[in-house]
Amino acid sequence: MLIREAAPEDWPAVWPFFHTVIAAGETFPYPLDLSSDLGREWWMLAAPHRTVVAVNAAGTVVGTANMTRNRPGNGAHVASASYLVDPAHHGRGIGRALVEYTLDWARANGYRAMQFNAVVANNHHAVKLYRSLGFDIVGTVPEAFHHPVDGYVGLHVMHRPL
Repeated sequence: MLIREAAPEDWPAVWPFFHTVIAAGETFPYPLDLSSDLGREWWMLAAPHRTVVAVNAAGTVVGTANMTRNRPGNGAHVASASYLVDPAHHGRGIGRALVEYTLDWARANGYRAMQFNAVVANNHHAVKLYRSLGFDIVGTVPEAFHHPVDGYVGLHVMHRPL
């Protein structure tokens, strides 16, 4: 698998699984009816931020991540990232590879830590993955996410030093 800088022409390959994941409403606090144009604007970040795609041996885009600072100004030393893996390719280590890539990017760019502000508490696969890579849950905002099946669930804030 290759992880490379995303180009504008990658969006048509990202959009179908981006849309599937967002419309399911289980893992991202985005509007369920998010349009392709607004999704592209929110996901495909311009420099100095970064968006990458994971491409398998067949040349198919199977995942994506974006990386940015968590906050501007006096909080700019903490990175943040978001990840999407095509559901048709779950369980193949793509998410782990993307998280490791973003951690390397953050270290190389002088960040002191990485923080995720909104990890859905019942997204057990993501929580397990992040914890296995050294992230701790530093707090949970109760009932901050309206899950379509489980109702109101918490959002974890997860952090790890670099």
